[in-house]
Parts: sequence; C-alpha cells; structure tokens
Amino acid sequence: YRRLHTQETWLSEFNQTEIKAMLGSYTKVLFVRDPFHRLIATFLQGMGISPSFSSFVQEVLDSGMHNSSVAWKPLVSLCRPCLIQYDYVVMFGFLRQELGHLLRRAGLPAGNLLPELTDSQVQWTYRWLSEQMFSELSAQQKKRLSHFYRWDLAAFPFSSSFLSD
Repeated sequence: YRRLHTQETWLSEFNQTEIKAMLGSYTKVLFVRDPFHRLIATFLQGMGISPSFSSFVQEVLDSGMHNSSVAWKPLVSLCRPCLIQYDYVVMFGFLRQELGHLLRRAGLPAGNLLPELTDSQVQWTYRWLSEQMFSELSAQQKKRLSHFYRWDLAAFPFSSSFLSD
C-alpha cells in the first residue's frame, strides 16, 4: 500500500478501499485496560507534572476530549472498536492467559514469551492502588471521570472499575 512505509501514517489517510483491504489482510488485536488503571499508570510514570493524583486528574478533565494525551484519551476514540472488527480483544489483567492463547493461535511458543507477573498479582496491585488513588478524588472529579470514560465503560467489560460505580 502506498505510504505504508512512512514513519507515521494514520488509517484515516487511506481511502476506503485501501482501509478495507488492509484491515482484511491483518489479524487485528486490541489491548484494553481499565481507564482508571491507565490514569494511575500515567501518573506513576511521571507523564503528568502534577504533585498529586487529584491535581493530575483535574488536568486530565480540564484538557477535555480533544486536547487530551493519547496516554489517557478514551480507548473508543483511539481504536474505533465500533468501526474496526478486531479479531482479538486482550484485557489487561488477563494478559498472561489471553496472550498465551493468542500466541498458540499464531503458532508461536507461548511459554517463555509471556510476562513473569501473574495476572492475580497485577489485579491485586491495581485494586489496592485504585482504592488509594480513588479516595483522593472529590465526588465531582469521580463523576466527571465516569462521564469522560463513559464510552470505554460501555464498550468493554470493566465491571470492577472504580469508574463504573
């Protein structure tokens, strides 16, 4: 496909025929993560300049949908799951189990390619972090975050997300 080997090409830069041909020829895998966990990870990685999680969340909310960083922008707006028919959706927190299945389907050895952390360790850690960080937020921030990520929460099964409540 033309422009395929350029440094960065957005799918929207291709015409409908090219998009259909490309998407039909690839195995499409979407990795999804609870939006609140994405916020926590972004904050902990120092991608926000805020001194506290609450002030970081306020920056995210103030940036709005159109000015938000890819690090915390809602997944639905980034990967268009309603328009692209993904072959696999891999949930963070079930990564080891789902990646193993995906690697076996691709004919690759799954054993030594999988992450060392177990899914239960990851889930426990993020549950604990979520409780701590969620308690720092005001009721208004919690409500606005749930609204900001409403389409992600509707599109993916994040039933234990703090934002679902």
